[in-house]
Amino acid sequence: MNHKQLENYILSKPGSWLDYPFGEDVAVYKVGSKETGKMFALIPDGSDPARVSLKCDPLLAEKLREEYVTVMPGYHLNKKHWNTIIADGLVPEDYLYSLVDLSYRLVVESLSKAEQDLLSK
Repeated sequence: MNHKQLENYILSKPGSWLDYPFGEDVAVYKVGSKETGKMFALIPDGSDPARVSLKCDPLLAEKLREEYVTVMPGYHLNKKHWNTIIADGLVPEDYLYSLVDLSYRLVVESLSKAEQDLLSK
């Protein structure tokens, strides 16, 4: 899976948007307002195959790291809550998309009730 395929799926999430707060080398995908948006996915530009960092439930994060050699603790992120996944096909595409969904949902749940309400409209 390449960066563009992942990006298209990530940006299909309601209220998601692209930012480059760490410089042009890392695409950061956020949800919420421009002022208070929170990141739920990161993809370093130029990674081939794509590498995506996603927020995850801590217990599931550990299980995924044990099950897949291409899933590792989040690069430059809180290792308890983030995984970096090499999208080389070892993690099945539909499962990777479900992990994007989980990351998005976890971050949306951390937004204020007012922001959550805006996303549901």
